[in-house]
Amino acid sequence: MDQSLFHLLDQDQDLSQRKWTLVNGPVIVGAGPSGLATAACLREQGVPFVVLERAECIASLWQKRTYDRLKLHLPKQFCQLPKLPFPEDFPEYPTKKQFIEYLESYANHFDVNPKFNECVQSASYDETSGFWRVKTVLNKVEFEYICRWLVVATGENAECVVPNIEGLAEFGGEVIHACEYKSGEKFQGQKVLVVGCGNSGMELSLDLCNHNASPSMVVRSSVHVLPREVFGKSTFEIAVSMMKWLPLWFVDKLMLILAWLVLGNTEKYGLKRPSVGPLELKNTQGKTPVLDIGALEKIKSGDINVVPGIKRFSYKQVELINGEKLDIDAVVLATGYRSNVPSWLQEGDFFCKNGFPKAPFPHGWKGNGGLYAVGFTRRGLSGAASDAIRIAQDIGKLWNDETKQHKKIAIACQRRCISQF
Repeated sequence: MDQSLFHLLDQDQDLSQRKWTLVNGPVIVGAGPSGLATAACLREQGVPFVVLERAECIASLWQKRTYDRLKLHLPKQFCQLPKLPFPEDFPEYPTKKQFIEYLESYANHFDVNPKFNECVQSASYDETSGFWRVKTVLNKVEFEYICRWLVVATGENAECVVPNIEGLAEFGGEVIHACEYKSGEKFQGQKVLVVGCGNSGMELSLDLCNHNASPSMVVRSSVHVLPREVFGKSTFEIAVSMMKWLPLWFVDKLMLILAWLVLGNTEKYGLKRPSVGPLELKNTQGKTPVLDIGALEKIKSGDINVVPGIKRFSYKQVELINGEKLDIDAVVLATGYRSNVPSWLQEGDFFCKNGFPKAPFPHGWKGNGGLYAVGFTRRGLSGAASDAIRIAQDIGKLWNDETKQHKKIAIACQRRCISQF
């Protein structure tokens, strides 16, 4: 056994009384796309690992907290994980069901078998021994994993953001977060207030329209709306191609010109554009532009009512900041998600208080003491894939070096024993 582990056992007498295991490789926290991608890349490197997942399935956000009509917003070639592309017969924008099928086949292909229903309570680094201590709970039983490397793969969307809005508790009608929304079918004939105008808010408003509900969408701040495709080609793909040759500010200007040609002036419908271009805004603040798939037409026709910010709720009614009052039957909070890293990772150098790495992209994947982060680039699945490849290569080199060193020590001990015999 490693001398540093002996030291850890001596230091913490309680550890010998608890259930624990030494992991000969990294512990990956989270079995979403980021965790699966990292595990697959480690498998290719020949590095053993343990994946911990608090839910009972992989990709629980996709399986349990997304709406039925969801499709990938970007073409599949920008969303595939390392080492295994999407099936050729999948459409350019795979459905939620198809994406989950892809992730399940991905996990099977690389023999990734997470430990499900293990909720990480805390993870801390013991500087004296050089080990990470990851404490979990499964069926009310505490367990501890001890490892050299810790990969944080819980992602940008671990917890729902529910705003504190005056009077919401007294509203009296149904109030749900977007993560609970499945279909607009149950809202047929109802007046629904959708709080938020990102991709989820826009798409839920469109879905409500398609199910004969009457949605009003709250737009508090400026938002970039871009067509998902321009002349049959993905807007994102066009932007990526142009950025190989042109500066970002110029690509932003071209994107806005294309958006104006295809969508017209969105400001006259209550969708004011930010002063910063869509790509620069994404890079600097992580705010994703809305890729329109039909909601804008419903806004233009008046089927989706765009309203300003909320002042307060009262019984079955909302008062807006412009003084207007609307009678409504239900509220859908498309108010986004946040990282939950600060709630369990006991570390203050690598991660900010908002649960994102302090170092900007592309340097936010590696911290000190064997700490890594995957899926926090604000660049979607392609950013997670890039992180996973880097992390696996880095850990693979360290693991191979340590393994060689241990083998040398074992051979030397063996020779010593033979010579003494």
